[in-house]
Amino acid sequence: MPTLAEELRDWSKGVGERIRGASLEPRLEPVGHVMHVGDGIASVSGLPEVRLDEMLLFEGGARAMAVDLGAETIGCILLGSEPVAAGSLVRGTGEVARVPVGEALLGRIVNGLGEPLDERGPIAARAALPLERPAPSIIDRALVTQPLATGVLLVDAMVPIGRGQRELIIGDRRTGKTSLALAAMINQRSSAVICVYAAIGQKASTIAHVIDSVRRFGAADRCLFVIGEADSLPGMQWLTPYCACTIAEYFMEQGRDVLLVLDDLTKHAAVYRQLSLLLRRPPGREAYPGDIFYIHSRLLERAAKLSPGRGGGSLTALPLAETQAGNISAYIPTNLISITDGQIYLDARLFDEDQKPAIDVGRSVSRVGGKAQAPALAALAESLRLQYAQFLELELFTRFGTMVDERTRAIIEHGRRIRAVLEQEPLAPLSLAEEIALLYAVSERLLDRLEIERIGELRRRLLPWLREHCPTALTLGERSEPLGGDLSEHLKAALAALVQSVGVPTP
Repeated sequence: MPTLAEELRDWSKGVGERIRGASLEPRLEPVGHVMHVGDGIASVSGLPEVRLDEMLLFEGGARAMAVDLGAETIGCILLGSEPVAAGSLVRGTGEVARVPVGEALLGRIVNGLGEPLDERGPIAARAALPLERPAPSIIDRALVTQPLATGVLLVDAMVPIGRGQRELIIGDRRTGKTSLALAAMINQRSSAVICVYAAIGQKASTIAHVIDSVRRFGAADRCLFVIGEADSLPGMQWLTPYCACTIAEYFMEQGRDVLLVLDDLTKHAAVYRQLSLLLRRPPGREAYPGDIFYIHSRLLERAAKLSPGRGGGSLTALPLAETQAGNISAYIPTNLISITDGQIYLDARLFDEDQKPAIDVGRSVSRVGGKAQAPALAALAESLRLQYAQFLELELFTRFGTMVDERTRAIIEHGRRIRAVLEQEPLAPLSLAEEIALLYAVSERLLDRLEIERIGELRRRLLPWLREHCPTALTLGERSEPLGGDLSEHLKAALAALVQSVGVPTP
């Protein structure tokens, strides 16, 4: 064991070389002091050169981001678990907040700064991009014409989503908003679409369910999870959607298609309100800061379909928003409705009646519409909304015991089968060929004499039956023209035989 003298001799061998190589020129380095700290924010003085969104380093290794530049002090949000005390030193880094991007992120779980939360080691990122980036200009965008199939028949038929669109999913708590977005993510297992899921202020159990479902049923190697749990610092929750959007933009700019799920922006607005009030910004309506609309619009405008000159990639955003007792006229829901290209409204009453997905067709709309549908699906769904709305009105009318004639009774029975076809189990997305076949059976009224209870069995047997009796129907989603000709007759015969085999017609 070496003695103390031997250790000192070994340590001092290279001291002279290190001293001779050190720079002894004077250097001016601005140093600030923490004036106040608490609830995830800190006030700092003595750093007049700090820029907005610049990263700050505290004594002890804690990090923060400057979000409020005052004449005397700087308000910053804390981004780490390291303790920060009043009076400690703080230095600016000269760099704005950035997140790593690249293929190495796929399949990983990261926080709002792109740092790994799983146990798979560090991420070998290709580059680092700023959290805040300008949205693509109008000249860099193209028309939204390609469908983003969700596998949910009611959505794909009546509220179609296009690649590059911003479609809001809105409804009360526990009405299936996350399940609907999760089904869309799982359905991309049969496509090349990359999925990015941002959990903003969600419970750990909810996040674990989403990750486990994607790993079991979806393509987890093409998915990324950006997590800001409910018990994490408010600053990390606030950065979560920006981190997810920046990573998704990287793949979009590589010419690829990306689906971004923001779950949810109501909690993001609440976190931003909390931070703003702590930073003593003036409150506005419902105590939200006045720029909350600008915050969300700037974020969602980054979703786009790029022009061929920019690579032709797309970023489709599915932001989620929570309502209270179905009140869509509240401040945050109305903001998000006006920012997005349509909304899918989930009704608590329909959910309680076990109609799943509990989508209110009358309040749901897509401003892209049939332009983002497969031609065969668009042709079949053209009159579906009108027939379904007519049925709902007549059904409500007949609940009062009113006598109805045969024509009205036929419309109601047909509408009940439309509703049964549109009902769907969670996390069980349908292929485009299955959706077209089901709608074709409805449009040809092949199901009108089938017991409603047997429609679920028909749905389960549909895909194997088509593979055996009408394999050409499996290519319906790839066709660029509506269904017709010999294929239409062949499909009709196959579906009629399936209906006959599923159950005995009612008299």
